[in-house]
Amino acid sequence: MDGDEIAVPVETQASLKKKRAVSRSWMLLDPNGEGTILDLDKYEIMRRVPIHARDFRILDPLLSYPSLILGRERAIVLNLEHIKAIVTSEEVLIRDPQDYNVIPVVEELKRRLPMTPASGICQGQGEDEEQQVAREDDESEFPFEFRALEVALEGICSFLDARTRELETAAYPALDELTSKISSRNLDRVRKLKSAMTRLTNRVQKVRDELEQLLDDDDDMDDLYLSRKFAGASSPVNGAGIPNWSPASPTVDSKISRTSRGSAATMRGENDVEELEMLLEAYFIQLEGTLNKLTTLREYIDDTEDYINIQLDNHRNQLIQLELFLSSGTVCLSIYSLVAAIFGMNIPYTWMEGHGHVFKWVVILAGMVCASVFFSIITYARHKGIVGS
Repeated sequence: MDGDEIAVPVETQASLKKKRAVSRSWMLLDPNGEGTILDLDKYEIMRRVPIHARDFRILDPLLSYPSLILGRERAIVLNLEHIKAIVTSEEVLIRDPQDYNVIPVVEELKRRLPMTPASGICQGQGEDEEQQVAREDDESEFPFEFRALEVALEGICSFLDARTRELETAAYPALDELTSKISSRNLDRVRKLKSAMTRLTNRVQKVRDELEQLLDDDDDMDDLYLSRKFAGASSPVNGAGIPNWSPASPTVDSKISRTSRGSAATMRGENDVEELEMLLEAYFIQLEGTLNKLTTLREYIDDTEDYINIQLDNHRNQLIQLELFLSSGTVCLSIYSLVAAIFGMNIPYTWMEGHGHVFKWVVILAGMVCASVFFSIITYARHKGIVGS
């Protein structure tokens, strides 16, 4: 009996195992793009990465949090739909790396996180050497956390744009079919598509609002410069009394021109966020384009609904006209029936004797009166605009 009391159903055990696997599955990506699968709980993650428990709860897939990009002292917390990650100046921890929608992001991180090697000069023989070296240096100077952030933003923007294109592909033919044939099946299909569009619009809007909020606050953007803060904490102050904010790079000693750029970098203030602002603006514009597509689709749905309502109103008016015709005919037949009922009474009339031809004229005159009343009603209705001509 004790065993029965503590036994857990098989389905419950499977669901708990699945939730536990989801909550503990992480992938660690280093600056070389090498990935390592980790099975850690939240306490081990918080010991490894200095973030608070309230920030870690944002990444819990069992809790519903809006899209957020949080800059902390030594980490960036990313919660962009299915992309849930913790980015530091040296590594990326991404949650649920085996998820179908996360796999492309992981592959892109592995490809783009490593620094571009200096062998690119040999590949571009037809290009000007100075321009190529400058571009290569700019790529190398791009902080590690921004490369990870760029991949995450590109992944979520591409994901939302792909969902929008799929919705457009299904919605426009369905709406055109509904305008040609109004049926319960088509109406239910469009209703489901409209619900999906509303949910997708809310998802795109949340990511867009988060980027807009970051762009409006320079302090929040400055909090995302982890390499700058790390370099400021570990590097000595130069002669001018300004910290050297130039981020650390594995190839810093192999670049001759790095010294001149390092001296220029010291002239930038602590709140110089132009680099990050340009990055966020690019994906903000992309999300605006996706949102415009959804807005156009919503307007098309609204126009279709207005067209259908006009059609239904037209059919309703036709039914009202038919009802008017039938009611007018019923009134006229009632008059004819009244005459027949009067003459059908079993009452002896002396004037009916020897006047059999009167029956014929009564029938003819009663029919003419009823027809005159019917046409009078129809003429009056058309004169008042109640029915069409």
